[in-house]
Amino acid sequence: MIAERKPSVAAHTPALAGDADGPEKPRSPGRVRHGEGPRRVGGSRVGSMVYGPETRPQPGPDLACDNSDTLQAYAAGAASYDERTDRFMVYRRRIVDALDVRRGDVVVDVGCGTGLCMPLLQERIGAEGYIIAVDESVAMLNIARARAEQFGWSNVTFIMAPAAEVVLPVDADAALFCAVHDILRCPDSVRNILSQLRPGAHIASGGGKWAAPWLILLNAYVAALHRPCVRSFEGFDRPWSVLTPYLQDLRITEMAFGTGYVAAARVPD
Repeated sequence: MIAERKPSVAAHTPALAGDADGPEKPRSPGRVRHGEGPRRVGGSRVGSMVYGPETRPQPGPDLACDNSDTLQAYAAGAASYDERTDRFMVYRRRIVDALDVRRGDVVVDVGCGTGLCMPLLQERIGAEGYIIAVDESVAMLNIARARAEQFGWSNVTFIMAPAAEVVLPVDADAALFCAVHDILRCPDSVRNILSQLRPGAHIASGGGKWAAPWLILLNAYVAALHRPCVRSFEGFDRPWSVLTPYLQDLRITEMAFGTGYVAAARVPD
């Protein structure tokens, strides 16, 4: 069970991008419990961007805001990311469908990228629900924010911060880890996100993995497919293993001849 206390929102008073009057200090909304309506950070609105500690962008191109080779690759390919990954949308839906949420729930989309899972989440939680979209790449978040504006979703807050450092404005009902291998392999990231979920919160994760070791050619294809998107293939045989000690009722389903998986579980009560 996660022992850490919920970080204080007041301890990190993030600024909303574009606010000329200085940082807007959100009031701590307290714990969000299952079945309650969403709690908004004071004044948050779709299109706003909340910046985590030490990640507020400086003037310059998006690449300057991303601090690793992988993040630079995401920033450089952000504009074409949706087209390049469109054929995997059926798997994204399977991962989102594995998340046990209902209308009105608050969901953290960890490593949300360009927001491809947001339409699927909106179908599940409705307008009365809320999405907290977290990513390190401002280039990806800019596209996700434009998507929210295009569809008129006023129930999304975007936070640019590493998963290991992000401070969520509420204790969420669920967390989605879709195609975020590096985050799932980082114990600090996993602990930080799970420590900010309510007891009994639901988790779904999914993405690529190695097929059986004797399927050499298939695994060569998997390596070529995922190499631009991951920093390391460590743990690629069981990407969910860092999550396992913290969760209950873990269920794993493999797909695509073992080259993908969906994991669903919940945080202990």
